[in-house]
Amino acid sequence: MAFEIPDNLHPQCGPVAWLLGTWAGNGHGDYPTIDPFQFGQELIFTHDGRPFLHYMARAWIVDEAGEKVRDGALETGFLRCLPDGQVELLLTHNTGFVEIYYGMAEAGKLEVSTDAVVRSHTAKEYVGGHRLYGNVEGDLLYAYDMAAMGEALQPHLWARLKRR
Repeated sequence: MAFEIPDNLHPQCGPVAWLLGTWAGNGHGDYPTIDPFQFGQELIFTHDGRPFLHYMARAWIVDEAGEKVRDGALETGFLRCLPDGQVELLLTHNTGFVEIYYGMAEAGKLEVSTDAVVRSHTAKEYVGGHRLYGNVEGDLLYAYDMAAMGEALQPHLWARLKRR
């Protein structure tokens, strides 16, 4: 699908402009404290001309045939674009935590690591993450590494999403 950079895109958002729009597809998850799983996912990146993108994501667990089993994670936040490709990613999750990530963006790549995680008293133990997003052959590929439940930072989720 063709993508055009919007006329009102803030110049600081240039390195992440490729993310704009709606992406959907499937991914995989694994972690030492859970059974491996597959999921469907939709990511939406929007903007209004200011130096940030609004981000929303929803996921659902699927069975071996790709059929939805149940709803999964929800997250929303802001990808704040700073000079020279620096970014801040602020995320809130339905599971009871909020994250602040810092990192860098360049044409076709976004990489961020957590600086802070705040949990509600009912949330599971989670202490940090690392996210890598890339534009590969026009698709959005990402990997999310997580440190939680007493485990060190390690791969947790990965997916390939297509622009809608």
